[in-house]
Amino acid sequence: AFDKTVAKDNSLAVGFFQRGFVHLQLEMYEEALSDYHMAFSHLRQNPFIDYKQLGLRHILYAWEVLYSTAAAQCRLQQWQEARVTLDKAVVWRPEGRTAILDLALERVQDHLFLEPMQVPLGEFFRPRKKEVEQLDSKDFLGKPKVISSIIPNDEYIGFEPLRPQKQGFYEPSVDTLR
Repeated sequence: AFDKTVAKDNSLAVGFFQRGFVHLQLEMYEEALSDYHMAFSHLRQNPFIDYKQLGLRHILYAWEVLYSTAAAQCRLQQWQEARVTLDKAVVWRPEGRTAILDLALERVQDHLFLEPMQVPLGEFFRPRKKEVEQLDSKDFLGKPKVISSIIPNDEYIGFEPLRPQKQGFYEPSVDTLR
């Protein structure tokens, strides 16, 4: 499902973030690392993206993506890269709230695995009802109809509100009467 999601919207950072978590659970560490890198690049240097407007009650923070990237790097035994990534996450973390990252740095120094961050369980993408109603196709023009003229000599094709009437034009021709 995440593959289909990121195929439809390849700049959806939270889609890559969640798929990275699933890849970690499936022990597909290279793919997880790639997804976390994609999620961070799609944040576009923003400290967070608020997905509430789209119907997902979650804010994806850059430091969380970097923390999860470090978790994937730990699984791949890339301890030095994980340390550099966590140092980068400290820069993105709001000031005064780096306790979790300090603990993570200690775990990386001791060569212990990190548990990745994830979207809270039970949070689903649910677009607003007003937006979903507009997805149904509506027929604004109605069904097409073929209309033929009852005027025998009328050869006009096209749309025109009114046109001047000609003398004798609406009289049936001799051939028509036969």
